[in-house]
Amino acid sequence: MFSDLLYYHLGSGVEAFSTRRDSILPYSVIQGHQVHGSEVAIIDRPDLTREDLEGYDAFITELPGVAIGVRTADCVPILISDPRNRVIAAIHSGWKGTVQKIALKTIGVMETRFKTRPEDLVAVIGPSIGPASFQVGEEVAAKFKEAGFPMDAIWSFQGQGDGRPMSGGHHIDLWEANKWILQESGVKEGNIWISGIDTFLDPSFFSARRESVECGRNINAIRLKFL
Repeated sequence: MFSDLLYYHLGSGVEAFSTRRDSILPYSVIQGHQVHGSEVAIIDRPDLTREDLEGYDAFITELPGVAIGVRTADCVPILISDPRNRVIAAIHSGWKGTVQKIALKTIGVMETRFKTRPEDLVAVIGPSIGPASFQVGEEVAAKFKEAGFPMDAIWSFQGQGDGRPMSGGHHIDLWEANKWILQESGVKEGNIWISGIDTFLDPSFFSARRESVECGRNINAIRLKFL
């Protein structure tokens, strides 16, 4: 029934997925009113609403059966599981959130509040705009450099372009940028999976850059199963 969902394997005690544009959510997912910031919310009860979660772009919970998620349409969704302590997180990391290293902050909260050990974490970087499609201005590329990112790994300049959409100019690899943040946070490289789906190129996912900011949103959710 829900075969149109893109499922991820983050351990036997966790269910995680991203929706495609025609997907139906199999259950309710707690989401916030995202603002491209770096605030992290602890979900400690199942009845929280988007209004309750105004201004948050990352969510953490230890409540079994409670799904948390983030809305994306080119921005990077990151879903994280701590199998040792049974804690999960969902992160909305667009380019602004990536520059602010929201994933690093989220893992820091998990360490402080739930005794998470970063080396135990398993993470997936879901469907989002890929490096070939994320053309940016020089000023955006400069922000990544100022924030200390390894530019040789995440930045490229592709010249004047050849007339194809997003060809030429500065490009940033948000997948590698967020993988680097996760590794800097202590997550093992082998525990990080990148879906590799470019939402700008794949019409089965919403893309604000391809369609407009008024398009729908992909929901990226994670929940702990009851044991």
